[in-house]
Amino acid sequence: MQLVLMALAPVFIIIFYIYLKDKYEKEPKRLLIISFLLGAIVSIIITTLLYSFFNLYVPLQDKFSVWEQFKQAFFVVGFSEELSKYLIVLLFAQRHKEFNEPFDGIVYAVMVSMGFAATENIMYVLQSGPTTALLRAFSAIPAHATFGILMGYYMGKAKFSDNKLILNLAGLGLAILFHGAYDFFLFIEFIPGIWVGAFVSLFIGIMLSRKAIKRHQQVSVFKP
Repeated sequence: MQLVLMALAPVFIIIFYIYLKDKYEKEPKRLLIISFLLGAIVSIIITTLLYSFFNLYVPLQDKFSVWEQFKQAFFVVGFSEELSKYLIVLLFAQRHKEFNEPFDGIVYAVMVSMGFAATENIMYVLQSGPTTALLRAFSAIPAHATFGILMGYYMGKAKFSDNKLILNLAGLGLAILFHGAYDFFLFIEFIPGIWVGAFVSLFIGIMLSRKAIKRHQQVSVFKP
């Protein structure tokens, strides 16, 4: 139970942070919980199915090949995980009447992302212990949050734009880009010191996420 709590603590800290940033018109808690659970269950199922497909048709042939790890990071892991989250936001949250301002894209995308991250983190932490919980609390969990914020920023804009398809796909593409970059530098651990690139990409993602939050706060239709 202690390990599960350690795995979930950073997830709920991020959720609380985003909830506070939704200053002007809070989303119904029921929809937030549903989005979280969809991310924790349905998104994991979709990702697992996509992994099975890619492992069959695009297997990792040489773990010491930079190109092979590039494909795994961007076209297998990044694509599969972010597509699974994107589909939930697109087909559930974005269509809901409560999705009534651009900032809601960030809220719902983060809720789905944190649901996914919660399940993933519990599995990793139960397998590897408290050290992994601590490391992931400052790396993988905030990384998933930034992917969600960047995706949600564009999906929030898409809801109220005539260019829905382009903006929605921009959100998906940006999330895949940052997810792929983060994982790629970790996957090529056989190159000494290259892992630093993962934290550089995470730092850039965090900076962009902060700007995305501020921009949607500024254009909120509910801002007094």
